[in-house]
Amino acid sequence: MTNAEAPRYRAAELVEHARALFAAAGCDGDKPATIAEGLVEADLLGHSTHGLQLAAAYLGELEAGTMTPRGEPEIVADRGGAVTWDGRRLPGLWLTAKAVDLAIERAAAHGIVAVVVRRSHHIGCLASFLQRATDRGLMITIASSDPADASVAPFGGRKAVFTPDPVAVGIPTDGDPILVDISASITTNGMSNRLRREGKRFPGAWAIDAAGRETDDPASLYADPPGTILPIGGAGYGHKGYGLALTIEALTQGLGGFGRAEAPTGWGASVFVQVIDPAAFGGSADFRRETSWTATACRTNPPVPGVDAVRLPGQRGLARKRQALADGVALYPAIMPALAPWAEKLGVPAPKPIG
Repeated sequence: MTNAEAPRYRAAELVEHARALFAAAGCDGDKPATIAEGLVEADLLGHSTHGLQLAAAYLGELEAGTMTPRGEPEIVADRGGAVTWDGRRLPGLWLTAKAVDLAIERAAAHGIVAVVVRRSHHIGCLASFLQRATDRGLMITIASSDPADASVAPFGGRKAVFTPDPVAVGIPTDGDPILVDISASITTNGMSNRLRREGKRFPGAWAIDAAGRETDDPASLYADPPGTILPIGGAGYGHKGYGLALTIEALTQGLGGFGRAEAPTGWGASVFVQVIDPAAFGGSADFRRETSWTATACRTNPPVPGVDAVRLPGQRGLARKRQALADGVALYPAIMPALAPWAEKLGVPAPKPIG
């Protein structure tokens, strides 16, 4: 099924459906709404493996007691501009949104604010949080790792040490913000698992098997012994992704004081959030002048043969979001069937497709 043929849903109805599911599953306060909004935002931007695709798995974690549905994070340290929380395995989308909002609130006073969250549950799509800051003229960086999991080997090695270790950066301009969302590995666990389930291959040699041989078969990651995803740069230039992974692990687990050294278990995350107020430096207007000049220089750059135009990171996602808000969200075909048993179990009616 192509994206054009996929069933479309009104974004607000998807948010309400997910909100009702997480409320019925026991999440308190604003957690259901925040989780729902974050998941649907990922689908709006086109990150279909990290949107509502995750809802069924999150509901399973709540039912199993491995995601905490109620309460607040524990404050480990707070120096105003530097904050550390113990997330107590609370929903990661809620914890990260709360961390971003705290950093935004304090950025006016401190210029730069960083919040680190240890023992969070999975945080979904990093790009879905960025406009919370960029819409206010603030620059934001979010990084995440999972110290209980490993699927990416260090460059030159064949045993997994890292997770894909994503990092996202939101940069305000005079027009649309630049929304960078990348990982230290060539692909994600979510995409690898989807391709494996569907019997498909990677577009290239994105992984190595347990013997260290390059492969395009995602099933190699689930063999016994397992292979690993390659870092950005692949077998030839993976030192680049390796360096990025080491940096992200230090920002998330190192600063949080909890990570792989403690041998944790369970699906989760360590999170780093940083918000910068350009007004505390050269000034907000001057910041946007510089970022806008660079953005224009990139968009107007002459394209290489076979490329229609040079795009900025996030440009395609924001265009998808505008179209989806107007015409409906085209969900990946497997998402609603996966949610149907939960909707029935929790007594939450499913939304109807448009048309």
